[in-house]
Formats: sequence, C-alpha cells, structure tokens
Amino acid sequence: MNLKEKIQAGKSICGTLNNIPAMCIAEMMGYFDYDYLWIDAEHSVTTTEQCYAQIVAAKSVNKASIVRVPQNDLTFTKKVLEMGPDGIIFPMVHSAKEAEELLSYTLYPPLGNRGCGPQRAVRYGVDDEIAYFKSGHGNLCRFLQIECKSFVDELEMIADNPYIDGFILGLADLSGSINEIGDFFGQNNLALAKKAIDIAKKHNKIVGTATLATDEKTLTTLHNMGIKMITCGADFNYIVNGAKSTYETVKKILRNNR
Repeated sequence: MNLKEKIQAGKSICGTLNNIPAMCIAEMMGYFDYDYLWIDAEHSVTTTEQCYAQIVAAKSVNKASIVRVPQNDLTFTKKVLEMGPDGIIFPMVHSAKEAEELLSYTLYPPLGNRGCGPQRAVRYGVDDEIAYFKSGHGNLCRFLQIECKSFVDELEMIADNPYIDGFILGLADLSGSINEIGDFFGQNNLALAKKAIDIAKKHNKIVGTATLATDEKTLTTLHNMGIKMITCGADFNYIVNGAKSTYETVKKILRNNR
C-alpha cells in the first residue's frame, strides 16, 4: 500500500523528521521501516534543491516523502509540487479561508489554480501529463497544520473538504496561540487539541503530530489522544544524543583509569 492508501484505510502510521539537508541522511533514515520521511523546509535551512535531493533519496529506498513547506510561500510550494513528493504539509494555517487558498495551490483548474509544469511529478514526461492534470495530482497527500486557536475554531468549515488527507497538530505553537507557550499538555491546550481531533475524526480525517520525543511514555500519550500519524525523533537529535552518550561513556572510562 502507498501512503495515501494507508491513510484512507485508517491505518496508524509513523515517520521521522529530516531537518539536516543531506540526501545521505534521508537515505539512511529510509532504510528503517517508517511509513514516510518528513522533510522539513519550514524550520530548517533546506533549499529547494536540497529538498529535491532528499525526495529522490527517499524514493531510492522506496520510502514515501512528505515535505513541510515554508509558511505562505507559493513559489517554494510550486517547486516542491513539481518534484513529486508523496505529501505536502502547510504550516501555521489561521483560518478556513486560508486553508482553501493553500489547497488551491495543489489542484489544477477547475478545482484550484495550480500552474501547469510538472516535471519529476510525471517522471519528466514518462507519464502522461494530461492524465496527471485531470486526475494524477489527486494522488498527493495534503495536510494542514493546526497551530492556531483561530483555525480550530473554524475547522468544522473545512474538515469535509475531500482534498484534505489529514491535519497535523502542532502542540507547541497551539499553546503559543493561547498565550501558554510551552505548556504542551496543559489543560487548555489539550482541550483545543481534543476539539480538533474530534472534528477531524467526525470527517474521517487522520490526525498527526510531530515531536522530537522518542520515549514510550510521550508517544503512547499522543497515540491515546487519537493521533494516528506520529512523526517522532529527528536526524539532528539522533546525532546529538548519540554523541552525548558516547562522550559520557569515554569520559567515564578516562576518569576511572587515571
């Protein structure tokens, strides 16, 4: 099953974050049995060219790729779409109207206003371009990130849109939107998250989140909230934690053997 089929079948899925813009790291992470790699172009220095390299690297090991694009950046978004990722994530959506506009970037007329020019998305002409214009672009997974109270308040207005595959809860920024930043699991933030999850569930949309956490307790808590798409850990965290552990081990050996 491809990523979209897993989502439509209601399966629980997981991925990991790629923030370091190196295709070799995307390839390494792709060897593990995650359902997808989350390539982050919002909170990283990733350029469009580096994004492309990571998508190709993921494909080389038969791994789905989802790209989180920069906020409200039509040019970057258009270029990423032509690269043919399996999914796209729009961050910091504030309203149902904004959500509709963002979705329109991904759909060809008459459904939206995406400009014609697919390249890798149609394997540079190996696939039929006209067929892609008519229906092929529908295979893309589209996710909207819930990070603002204002979007939660209007979620019911957009949740039944058939071109939305899921919503990604950003608990950190969501807490900031109610002036309680950092209180990810605070009562008020969790109430907002539950409201969003309930609406998404009502409209048969998967709910996801991304976290640097890798511990069983945190991931279990998220899953028990009704989050079925968990993106956990990150390449830079794996490096830092591994380096820290090795450093502490070797320093302990040196201290004990003076």
